[in-house]
Amino acid sequence: QLQLVERGGGLVQPGRSLKLSCTSSGFTLDTYAIGWFRQAPGKEREGIAAISTGGGSTDYADSVRARFNTYRVNARNIVYLDITALEPGDTAVYYCAAVKAYRSTWVPPLLGEDYYSYWGQGTQVTVSS
Repeated sequence: QLQLVERGGGLVQPGRSLKLSCTSSGFTLDTYAIGWFRQAPGKEREGIAAISTGGGSTDYADSVRARFNTYRVNARNIVYLDITALEPGDTAVYYCAAVKAYRSTWVPPLLGEDYYSYWGQGTQVTVSS
């Protein structure tokens, strides 16, 4: 079965940091660009970050650019999303998604949910004191 798995969510206090991870089973991520999305309660899912297969190209939503960082370690088949200075507004279910990429520098558009072939089940991040 081909699937993505996100890990690392939880309940954290405002101002703290969190590291989310995205791994795969049934396929390897090294030829897939990865997108990160989140869905807050009562809101639509939004794209927040994306990374090329090679890891050298990334993109971020303006709302998170200063605090979020995504990177990947293809040798370990894992992609990370570091979140710093967490705010209550970051409370959401966080998803990773994968799309086959044929150029190592290509970054999927943040608004392009339809690009993605595989999605994880999501990991809940709750920011609260």
